[in-house]
Order: sequence, then C-alpha cells, then structure tokens
Amino acid sequence: MAGADWLADRVTTATGPGWRRLEAGLRQLGALDRGVYQAVASVPTPALDEPLRRLSRAADKSRLWLAIAGGLAVVGGPTGRRAALRGVLSIGVTSAVVNLGAKSLYARRRPDRAGAGVPGERHVTMPGSTSFPSGHSASAVAFASAVGRDLPGLALGLHFLAAAVAYSRVHTGVHYPGDTVVGAVIGASTATLVGGVMDRYVTTTGPLRYLHSSQT
Repeated sequence: MAGADWLADRVTTATGPGWRRLEAGLRQLGALDRGVYQAVASVPTPALDEPLRRLSRAADKSRLWLAIAGGLAVVGGPTGRRAALRGVLSIGVTSAVVNLGAKSLYARRRPDRAGAGVPGERHVTMPGSTSFPSGHSASAVAFASAVGRDLPGLALGLHFLAAAVAYSRVHTGVHYPGDTVVGAVIGASTATLVGGVMDRYVTTTGPLRYLHSSQT
C-alpha cells in the first residue's frame, strides 16, 4: 500500500523481532500495491478503456461532483441545497487536506505508466503533483459521503460512482491502488467532520438555519 515502503524505511533502525516483522509486512504491502497496479495494466479491457478514461477526465477539478451539486441545488429543494452545500464544502476541505498536507508528507513518484505497459487508449494527462494520496479519490468519496448524509437514497449510487472514479485513476495508470485507498479514507473522514460541524453550527445557527427548520 502507498506509504508502506516509506514507513518501512523508518523502522529499519529499530531492533527486535517485532519491528523486523513489521518492516517485512510493510515491504510486502508495498510490493502488493505495485503488483496490483501491474496486473491492472496488463489485463486487456478495450470495452472499458474509453468509458473509464472519460470518467477520470470528468472528475478533474471535481467538475463531475460540482455538476451533480448544481443539479441537487436546483431541483432538490431545501434538502438538496443542504446536501449540495455539504458536498461542496467537503470537497474543498478534503482538497486542502490532500494537496496542502498529505502530499507534502510523502513525495511518492507517479507510476511508470510506460514501463508497466498501460495501453495508450487509457491514457489521461499525467498530473505533475506527487502520487500519494489520490486527490480524485478523496474528493469523490468526500462528496458521496457528505451528500448521502442528507439524501440516503442517493448514497449507494454516489458511492458506486466514487468507487468507479477511484478505480479509473488506477486503470488510466496515474495512481497506484494504495493511493486511491488512502485518498478514500481521507475523503470519508473529512466528510464526517464537515458534516458534524455543519449540523452543529451552520444549519442551526448560521445562514442555512431556514433549511434546517423547514425539515422539522
């Protein structure tokens, strides 16, 4: 998994059998992460390549999620507007956590897409930022988790779409699987935090008080 090798490098100086087992386990997680990436790259999927490439590009700069939020705000009534705001705020906070925080902690290089043999039909623009964690995955899960809090009927569909976006980043060769897993964890955690703050302060005491009261 992403970061496993980085963590392993930091426990190599520790002594004792427990630390040695931990290092070995971390090394194996790193190898598994790279192995899964290589396996995805090597499996021919011509029917999936173009749809997943388009989906990955649609999620650039969270355009896909912002479009969905706009639709919810227009047709979803007070609950839809609250869900849209919660989703957009969660994306904003998650992006800051990923790009200003997490990416600076571990400067993981992007995968060697050419060396892995990722078909050209899958390619999207290789980002210039570091690989760990996946910002697309983090934003996708943050939005799905946040909106699902207000609109549980949409939660399953949105999480499926978020998972597809996360996978598309591996399929197109720009992220290792571990990058997307950690990104998803960050997104879900941030959405929970933002949702709790909104419930406590924004909808009951702030400018969206009317949205809260209209539902009670």
